[in-house]
Amino acid sequence: MSAGRLELRKLRHIEACLLPESQYQKVKTGLETVPWPYRALPEGDLEDVRLNTTFLGRPLKAPLLIGAMTGGAEKARQINRNLALAAKNLGIGMMLGSQRVMLERPETWDTFNVREVAHDILLIGNLGAAQFMLGYGAAEARRAVDEVMGDALAIHLNPLQEAMQLGGDTRWKGLAHRLKQVARELDFPVIVKEVGHGLDAQTLQLLADGPFAAFDVAGAGGTSWARVEQLVAHGRVIAPDLCELGIPTAQALRQAKTAVPQTPLIASGGIRSGLDAARALWLGAEVVAVARPLLEPALDSSAAAEAWLRNFIQELRVALFVGGFKDLRALRAAGDAARGAQAG
Repeated sequence: MSAGRLELRKLRHIEACLLPESQYQKVKTGLETVPWPYRALPEGDLEDVRLNTTFLGRPLKAPLLIGAMTGGAEKARQINRNLALAAKNLGIGMMLGSQRVMLERPETWDTFNVREVAHDILLIGNLGAAQFMLGYGAAEARRAVDEVMGDALAIHLNPLQEAMQLGGDTRWKGLAHRLKQVARELDFPVIVKEVGHGLDAQTLQLLADGPFAAFDVAGAGGTSWARVEQLVAHGRVIAPDLCELGIPTAQALRQAKTAVPQTPLIASGGIRSGLDAARALWLGAEVVAVARPLLEPALDSSAAAEAWLRNFIQELRVALFVGGFKDLRALRAAGDAARGAQAG
């Protein structure tokens, strides 16, 4: 694919994600059904609620990552830098968009280079799992992290997206073994994630004996990348039923907590509010990741992205306050106790 066509494809992805048709039309995250406690006398002060945590050994001021979005085009460079500035100012982490384009076209490196504006944030690189069946190995994984001065690598699973993509990569036999093999050769944390159709229990069980630092369930209910690919290829969604496939985020979290109880979980997929985040943390997530709601603000400015995130974090703080939780430790303990009671 020529450089011009590649950049055009990345721009079309951005444009498609901004359309309401890119979102699940029938499936919801399920987070809206998770009961949230309410204390009329919380016996604490809102300003004293603490959201700080650690993830992958790095301190965060809130349990929040900016999710993977884009790269490879000049507009993507603007988006990534605005997001990185917001992450730096708020003390949260960031995951880059797929870096395959960066590895294959080094001239696009600058669209992923955010360290110039955000020296200290937790920064997670990103490659597609399918590429590890097409010649990628530990060397490419190291490049994806080293060339952006990252801290970790996310490897994304996206079979439905690839199946809907013109010329998508659909040879996946033996991939679980290959991913574990590559991860064992790396000396930085490796995360396995979906892209918004959900990690299922069987997949997690296949990967459970691998050296993975975390799993991002990336459940259904937000952006459907199957829809995005059809919008890019055809200008409309021509297989709407297939594009609605996936495991809702709340269900994916519950299944993951059972399948890999000792592995940290990231909750993403349709997280749209601080209350969504609180419910996901209650279900066992260590951190949450948000992408689509930040796209439009990031096209505007770093200040707009930061303002959206500040409001989101404040919503999370209020949810903990009225739930009677002084910090994330108290919230997680209550969530663990609730799951234990349900299991009993």
